[in-house]
Amino acid sequence: MASLFKKKQKRLLGIDISSTSVKLMELSQLSNGYRVEAYAVEPLPENAVVEKNINDIEGVGEAISKLVTKSRSKLKQAAVAVSGSSVITKSIQMTSGLSDEEMENQIQVEADQYIPYPLDEVAIDFDVVGPSEKGDGLVDVLLAACRRENVELREDALELGGLESRAVDVEAFSLERAFQLLIPELEPSEDGLTVAVVDIGHTMTTLSVLNDGKTIYTREQLFGGKQLTEEIMRRYGMTQAEAGLAKKQGGLPDDYASEVLEPFKEAVVQQVTRSLQFFFAASPYNDVDYILLAGGTASIPGLAQMVKEKIGTNTMVANPFASMTLSNKVNASNLTNDAPALMIACGLALRSFERGKY
Repeated sequence: MASLFKKKQKRLLGIDISSTSVKLMELSQLSNGYRVEAYAVEPLPENAVVEKNINDIEGVGEAISKLVTKSRSKLKQAAVAVSGSSVITKSIQMTSGLSDEEMENQIQVEADQYIPYPLDEVAIDFDVVGPSEKGDGLVDVLLAACRRENVELREDALELGGLESRAVDVEAFSLERAFQLLIPELEPSEDGLTVAVVDIGHTMTTLSVLNDGKTIYTREQLFGGKQLTEEIMRRYGMTQAEAGLAKKQGGLPDDYASEVLEPFKEAVVQQVTRSLQFFFAASPYNDVDYILLAGGTASIPGLAQMVKEKIGTNTMVANPFASMTLSNKVNASNLTNDAPALMIACGLALRSFERGKY
C-alpha cells in the first residue's frame, strides 16, 4: 500500500507545497516541548501549483532545493501533504486483533466498496483509531485514499529537490496535529472546545472545525490573498511580483489602507461568515468558541480584530511556535510573521514524534 500513514524512524522535515510557495519546518523534541531547528519559505514560479495541483514539477523541485539550502537543515527525509479535497476518508469497522498485514489484505479485497475510482489509480492507507462503539471486538479504522498521481507528483518533487519522501499526509490531519499546540491558550466551554480554523491561502480558503481537538468538518472555497494582490496590480499598475512584495513589505500609496486593504478585510469577514453558516447548517452546532486565522493572509494587521467585532467570536491569529525555543539559525521576528502560514508544515514536522501511531 502507498503510505499516507507511513511508519518512520527518524526526524522528518515538514514540507508544505502551497499555491505560491514551499515551506520547510524542522523541529526537535525537548523534555518540556519543542524547538524550531530550521525553517524557510521559498516562492514558486507562477502557476507551478494551481489549486493544490502541481503543474510544473521541475519548478517545484528547484524551489525545494533552494528551500533546503536557505534553511541550512541537514535532514534529508521529509513528510509532505496532499490537499483534503483530493482525499477520500472513511471510517470503517474491522475485527480487533488483526495484524497490520491482515487488515491490509482485507482492505485491499473490500476497497472497491469504499473507493469510487479504479483501484489501480489510487493510493490507499489506513490507521487504527481505537475501539469501536459499534460492537465488542471491533476497532474503528480510518481509511484514506487519494489518486496515486497526486501522491507521486509530490514524492517526485521532493526527490528533484534532493529530499527523500518518508510520509505523505493529508493537510487536514497535519493542521489537526499542529492545532494541539494551541489548545493550552484556549479556554474550553462546558460542551468541550469547538474551534473554527480558517486557513486563508493564495487562492483557497479552508475551514476546519475541531471539537476537542478532532476535525469534525472541513470545507474549501475559492477565495484568498490573490484577490488582494490582483487589486494592488490593477490599481497601482504593478506586476504580480511587485504587488506581492509591496503587500508584505509596505511602501504603497497613502490610499492603499482605506481604498484597497479595508475592502479586502471586509471580504475576508464575509467569507468567514459564509463558511461558518455552511457549517452550522450541516451540523447540530450553532456557535464556535474560537476562530483561529491561519495562512499568509491571517497576518494582515487588524484582520483578527475585525473578524471578532463583526462576528462576535473570540478570534486569534494562529502561532503554533509561541511556546517553542528557537535555534540560532531561526529569526524570531520572521518566524512570528510567517507562523500563521506554517501550520501545515509544523504539523508535518510533528509526525516525527508520534512513535508507533503510524
